[in-house]
Amino acid sequence: MSSEAPYGDYEAVIGLEIHVQLQTKSKVFCNSSAEFGGHDNENICPVCTGMPGALPSLNEKALEYSVKTGLALGCDIRKRSVFARKQYFYPDLPKGYQISQFDLPLCEKGAVEFVLNGEKKRVGITRAHMEEDAGKSTHHGEYSLINLNRAGVPLLEVVSEPDMRSAAEAAEYARSMQKIVRYLGVCDGNLEEGSMRADCNVSIRKRGATKLGTKVEIKNINSFRFIEKAIDYEIQRQIDCVETGEPIYQETRLYDPDKNRTFTMRSKEEAHDYRYFPDPDLLPIELDDSYIEKMKRQLPELPLARANRFIQDYKLPEYDAFVLTQERDLADYFEQVAKASGNPKAASNWIMTDLLRELNESKKDVTSSPISADYLGRMIAMIDAGTISGKIAKTVFAEMWASGDEPEKIVKEKGLTQITDTAAIEKIIDGILAANPNEVEQYRAGKEKLFGFFVGQAMKATKGQASPEIVNGLLKTKLKP
Repeated sequence: MSSEAPYGDYEAVIGLEIHVQLQTKSKVFCNSSAEFGGHDNENICPVCTGMPGALPSLNEKALEYSVKTGLALGCDIRKRSVFARKQYFYPDLPKGYQISQFDLPLCEKGAVEFVLNGEKKRVGITRAHMEEDAGKSTHHGEYSLINLNRAGVPLLEVVSEPDMRSAAEAAEYARSMQKIVRYLGVCDGNLEEGSMRADCNVSIRKRGATKLGTKVEIKNINSFRFIEKAIDYEIQRQIDCVETGEPIYQETRLYDPDKNRTFTMRSKEEAHDYRYFPDPDLLPIELDDSYIEKMKRQLPELPLARANRFIQDYKLPEYDAFVLTQERDLADYFEQVAKASGNPKAASNWIMTDLLRELNESKKDVTSSPISADYLGRMIAMIDAGTISGKIAKTVFAEMWASGDEPEKIVKEKGLTQITDTAAIEKIIDGILAANPNEVEQYRAGKEKLFGFFVGQAMKATKGQASPEIVNGLLKTKLKP
């Protein structure tokens, strides 16, 4: 199937609801810790456990993070928004309702832009509203256990328009959302720990049709790869249903990654009647223009804009720019190396190959790198100045990684300065040619692959310190028939 029509005669219609757990120290309506982990039911209090008479109070930092996220998504920020009680009964919801937002959400009408396979995509944002998380139930045969540590943790639910047409597009949209919230510093975006969770709404229709098909929701998928696999499976399942005349039911399904299939969790014939009404214990949020402008001024340069700037200002290939802007700290590191070296492309090459390899193998992030951005930039400048060769630089890099020392010190102490004395190198080459007359004769007879042999002998004789440019130039001259 072509990338333009990945599902043959059918078109997928996909929307995502992404729950972003805001990285505040305390919960959204009480002072209990919002930190991940801890012993079961350790981070709780009368408010988040729904004790009678306990009153909620809004966490101002959660509001700030929500507004910043909404602005980063291009949303309109509502100056007056209201918290509502969403009524439903489940064991891990101790109050019997969830505090959320309904008809007056904080953020509306935004969009996320990203690039997929070289093509620009744009997904509309219907709304982003604040709410509290529920607790967690774990089921053990005949009994279940409830852990309320997560109850009351602040969430921002970001609801997209049904603008995506493939599983790959949905996964890339979710990745883009993760990058944005990480750049903002409002969420670590860790899907495995549940600090970012995605519900996928999927339907199909005949290509060219305008009427939407029956929507199926896939709940709580915890990796980008599984988002893509679950949606692809569900689209094919729905196509098979249509082809065989089997009805598609509006329902909520779960994804089993081991079997790569979705299965029914609960039927959802009609929209739930949650009996929303404004929470009488919480005042409406009222924001003025000065607050919103203040939040705008605090926004960092966002990932897509930064990637485009790297392409424009540093003349980087698109691939390099998008790799280097995956994380804000990595992008910052690159810019420091580029400045220190004066060579942005070389900075990109060293970071994307040598540095990221070492970071991945040691399971470190760039903020924990033993090689500072300044040191790496200075090492690249030494290559460009002819002080060391690219090959010697590999040794210098390894030493910097092991010791954290500055490159100049390593080069001096280990005697790694590049030999650029043409007369000295010429004398070594003359000796190599005299010692290998047969190879010289074969080269001059047309066996040009032997050129590498002579280069290797020269570098071996100089312990890799001879200037490759001088070695190559002298050999080409001296080996002419």
